[in-house]
Amino acid sequence: MSRIGKKPIPLPKGVTATVQGKDVRVKGPKGELKLTLVEEVDAKVDADGITIAPRPEMERARQMWGMSRSLVNNLVVGVTQGFSTKLEIQGVGYRAAVQGKNLNLQLGFSHDVAYPIPPGITITAEKPTSLTVSGADKQLVGQVAAEIRAYRKPEPYKGKGVRYADEYVRRKEGKKK
Repeated sequence: MSRIGKKPIPLPKGVTATVQGKDVRVKGPKGELKLTLVEEVDAKVDADGITIAPRPEMERARQMWGMSRSLVNNLVVGVTQGFSTKLEIQGVGYRAAVQGKNLNLQLGFSHDVAYPIPPGITITAEKPTSLTVSGADKQLVGQVAAEIRAYRKPEPYKGKGVRYADEYVRRKEGKKK
C-alpha cells in the first residue's frame, strides 16, 4: 500500500482544481498547470482536496499511485509557491546576463551563447556569476537549469564551468613533473 498515495492533496486558499477524465488542471496565483494522468489511476476533487486512487483491476496501478500523487502535488505547490534552482558560474571571464528574452552566457568560447528563455520561466542574474531559474512547472525549471549547465559542465581540474549551487565537484590533482 502506498503511504504517499493515500494522503489527499490539500488545496490552499486561492487554488482551484478540476478533473476531466484523465486531465487534472490546477489554477492558482502563479498560473495554471495541467497534467494527464496514466491509465492506472483515477483522481477526484472533494472536500479534503485532490484524492488519487489506483484502479484495482490493473497490475501497474500500485506502482503508479504514489508517483501520480507526487506529480499532482507538484502542480499545487507550483501554482502557489513556485520552484527555483540556483546556478553558479566559476571561471575567469565566465559570466551571464539577462538581455530581454535571452540569457547571454560568456563561457570561454570564441562566441557568446544566447539561450532563449522559454515562456513560464524567469531567470534572474543577481551577480554576473550567479543565476536563479524559477517558475511554476518543476519539470521545466529543472530542464532549463540542466540545459544551461550542459553548455559548460564543471571540469574536475580547476572547477571551471556552470554548476548547481549545492553541487560538489570532485577535484583531481593534475599532472606532476
